[in-house]
Amino acid sequence: NDTHPILAIPEFMRLLIDEFGYSWDNAWFQVTRCMAYTNHTTMTEALEKWPVHYIQPLIPRCYMIIEEIHRRSQMHYNDIGASDDAKRNMAIIRDGMVHMTNLALYTCFSVNGVAALHTEILKKDTFFDFFKVFPEKFNNKTNGITHRRWFLYANPELAQLVSDKIGQDWIMKPEQLEKFLPFATDNDVQTKFLAIKQASKDKLAAYIKTKNNIEVDPHSIFDVQVKRLHAYKRQLMNIFHIMYLFNRMKEDPFFRIRPQTFIFGAKAAPSYVYAKKIIELINAVADYVNRDPDINPYMKVVFLENYGVSLAEIIIPATDVSEQISTAGKEASGTGNMKFMMNGAVTLGTLDGANVEIAEFVGRDNAVIFGLKAPEIAELKRKGTYSPWDVYNNDFRVRRIIDSLIDGTWSEGHPDKFRIIFDEVMYHNDEYFVLKDFDSYIKAHETIVAKYEDRHGWAHSALVNVAKSGFFSSDRTIEQYNSDIWKLEKV
Repeated sequence: NDTHPILAIPEFMRLLIDEFGYSWDNAWFQVTRCMAYTNHTTMTEALEKWPVHYIQPLIPRCYMIIEEIHRRSQMHYNDIGASDDAKRNMAIIRDGMVHMTNLALYTCFSVNGVAALHTEILKKDTFFDFFKVFPEKFNNKTNGITHRRWFLYANPELAQLVSDKIGQDWIMKPEQLEKFLPFATDNDVQTKFLAIKQASKDKLAAYIKTKNNIEVDPHSIFDVQVKRLHAYKRQLMNIFHIMYLFNRMKEDPFFRIRPQTFIFGAKAAPSYVYAKKIIELINAVADYVNRDPDINPYMKVVFLENYGVSLAEIIIPATDVSEQISTAGKEASGTGNMKFMMNGAVTLGTLDGANVEIAEFVGRDNAVIFGLKAPEIAELKRKGTYSPWDVYNNDFRVRRIIDSLIDGTWSEGHPDKFRIIFDEVMYHNDEYFVLKDFDSYIKAHETIVAKYEDRHGWAHSALVNVAKSGFFSSDRTIEQYNSDIWKLEKV
């Protein structure tokens, strides 16, 4: 399950050979029929590699076995005529490092991604050389969530509405949520759904008042992005959009938006300085916006601390707009997107991870999709033609936002406070295409707010999301893992 446990491969070989007297070939036969590998991300930092000088003195026997697996794998690649580049890319030991993912890819009988797009990226890009050699190993298992936790338990009123219409079989057979689809057009069901959603929003508004001492309008649009803070997840683009709305309303007294509450929840890794600085920016902008009497009747920004499961169970049922805005090709799957759709939120997202499948299931009328697609981003990277300065120089909205990072607007006269963000976007070539997708993101917001104005049309879209969410239950995911990989008998 990802790269962390891959040392189980040489340790299992060691046990079979040293403790149980197996020959190498017999041990290898067992190990290669026991081990299966699930990849959860294409991010380089998660594809672990460890220095030989760490592993060799710490677990010398396991390192000897890794060396032998490496030697035999290179012989195999020679025998099949692999190119020198391919052999290097697939090497388990290279440049003084043990490449754990390559050890798993060579050894395991199954290699799977966790969303359809993710698996295609693994095959065509990340693990392309391995896919050419071992195409039969690769398969997809789209992630799922436990609907009994994230729907039945977290949102009992909406779950009861579903049960009142289609019975309770869906609790054990989530695919039966599809039976609820005809009720998406039922005016009475739509009205009840909107009342349930409002009650959840009232509950979250009360929580925000208690924890953050911020009064939010429970009748505003609750626009939510809650997830781990990472540059590729583009919380930065979200706060840039809020800065854009603030600037426009301050500059044009005739421009006003439908009241919206923008809610963030995120944690950053302890040493991830850039991510922590984005959290600081979100809070700085929130403080500035929430104190402005011209703006705060129309917009509030809230950062909820200590985001976790218990808090998510309050946030997710109350959400109107689910922000799933990662750079296309970077999010393996995501599961928050599934939790939100199951609770009747409408996705505003890129075609990344499981968003692709969500959009296919609910239809493009019931989600708002924007931004570059994964192949388009790959092509821009290949050509090297994208420059954030082109966007900066040609879009005054972007120029105003970027300049405000270093002129003290959000930092009470300390212009260098957010310079790391300015430098990352402008001088490190906007690695995650925040500025490139920004205009499309603004238009997507305008689209989703217009959809929200039609309350029963909105309720229809939300209920379609609920009815189509059964596929994304972990029951289906686990069943597929078992039928295709584990092959265990059911108890």
